[in-house]
Amino acid sequence: MSGEKDLSVLLQNMKPVLNPGEYVFCTLEKLVQIPDVEKLLFLFRENEGITVVLEKSMADQWKLEYSYISSWITLNIHSSLEAVGLTAAFANALKKEQISCNVVAAYFHDHIFVAKGDAEKAMEALHELSKP
Repeated sequence: MSGEKDLSVLLQNMKPVLNPGEYVFCTLEKLVQIPDVEKLLFLFRENEGITVVLEKSMADQWKLEYSYISSWITLNIHSSLEAVGLTAAFANALKKEQISCNVVAAYFHDHIFVAKGDAEKAMEALHELSKP
């Protein structure tokens, strides 16, 4: 398996990046409700429905409902899917600042979605966490 597993290396080198834009989580019954699947950031199937995450502007254009507008932060280190403790470490750092986070662990990077108004505060907390 590729990617970094050592928690101290991951924390010191995570280099959080605040991606531009506003992102929303929507729920659908079927993907046919999406005119262009390529515009989705990601999707996840659950028993209750399909969650899609996409730019707010696309959701507005397609008239999809949402209730949460978020910012997207990428930890710019290739973390292993087998790494232990990274999610707990940054979730605890954000918890101390009263920031809710929604996390996606993709193959190369971890991605954190926080409320739009908490983005800068979240970035500060993540930078503080990565200090040696």
